[in-house]
Amino acid sequence: MKVRGAVLRAMGLPAPYAQSQPLRIEQLELDPPGPGELLVRIRAAGLCHSDLSVVDGSRPRVMPMVLGHEAAGEVLECGAGVADFAAGDQVVFSFVPSCGHCTPCASGRPALCEPGAAANTAGTLLSGHRPWHGEGANALNHHLGVSAFSEMTVVSARSAVKVDRDLPPEIAALFGCAVMTGVGAAVNTAHVAAGESAAIFGLGGVGLAALLGAHASGAHPLVAIDVLPSKLELARQLGATHTVDARGEDVVAAVRAATGGGAHHAIETVGNEQVLAQAYAATRRGGTTVTAGLPHPQKMFSVPAVSLVAEERTVKGSYMGSAVPSRDLPRYIALYKAGRLPVDRLLTHRLKLEEVNEGFDRLARGEAVRQVILFD
Repeated sequence: MKVRGAVLRAMGLPAPYAQSQPLRIEQLELDPPGPGELLVRIRAAGLCHSDLSVVDGSRPRVMPMVLGHEAAGEVLECGAGVADFAAGDQVVFSFVPSCGHCTPCASGRPALCEPGAAANTAGTLLSGHRPWHGEGANALNHHLGVSAFSEMTVVSARSAVKVDRDLPPEIAALFGCAVMTGVGAAVNTAHVAAGESAAIFGLGGVGLAALLGAHASGAHPLVAIDVLPSKLELARQLGATHTVDARGEDVVAAVRAATGGGAHHAIETVGNEQVLAQAYAATRRGGTTVTAGLPHPQKMFSVPAVSLVAEERTVKGSYMGSAVPSRDLPRYIALYKAGRLPVDRLLTHRLKLEEVNEGFDRLARGEAVRQVILFD
């Protein structure tokens, strides 16, 4: 079938992207769903820093690729053997498909699925299928099993979670990455408890979602750190008790002062090893430093080794919010509906597919939290 999609054929084109046009809207051929797969009409797709990291080349992926991984859509057709979905279901995508059988999956850690990670690296679906074809029938790579910057997509059923049909698609899409990653970093990875202090480093979509998760968990005090006054103001509105402007303040000293000697939990979402070092330095004795950002693969992070023992420190990575999507997404959506997770406040811009490059310019300049492409 013929489908319009945004194709990235080369990483590292210079900004502004509105001029260099790294993403081109092309007419593509999409295979029907194979066994265990779904054909989904995309209704809303979010622009994430993980996408931007592929565009600018700091997170290399196989090229060419139909980009996008944070989205919600409507199931149109189920492939053979699919029993848990039906046409008309609204789904949110998980950007790591879970095979359900490897050691991490069997241990309740589907975000670390080994076949899922291999498929994402190869640019295929979990089955090895590449359903996208460009000019001359040349195969295109899939992005994180989703490829959401397209009118329709084919995904593994193991990449989808059924959600309430009454949830607006532009809100539902946010749960697939920003909310699952950020809230999960606070709830699943850090295990923030009521009355414990937390500091959130970086206030993009994931960082603000982490702040929402920490606030819902009862964190106090709750410190938000960023370089943009507009994001610091939004953080205050969303529950931060203290804010730190990283442009002009001693961040570590400010966090330690606000938390009475250091945060119980410091969560870094920037994907920068220097910011991660600040987060570690701002964590109290016995505390936990969580990183949910994705730095360039060649960047290194070091800490005073003795502090891990003498201060019983913990450093933890958090990928996909350490989530079990089928368990966590319904919970987070229920909290949103109850007013406990106002994730709609993260949505700052609504775009058309043709505006995707301008959207990445806005994201790179820090002028947006979450922008969503609408297809209806």
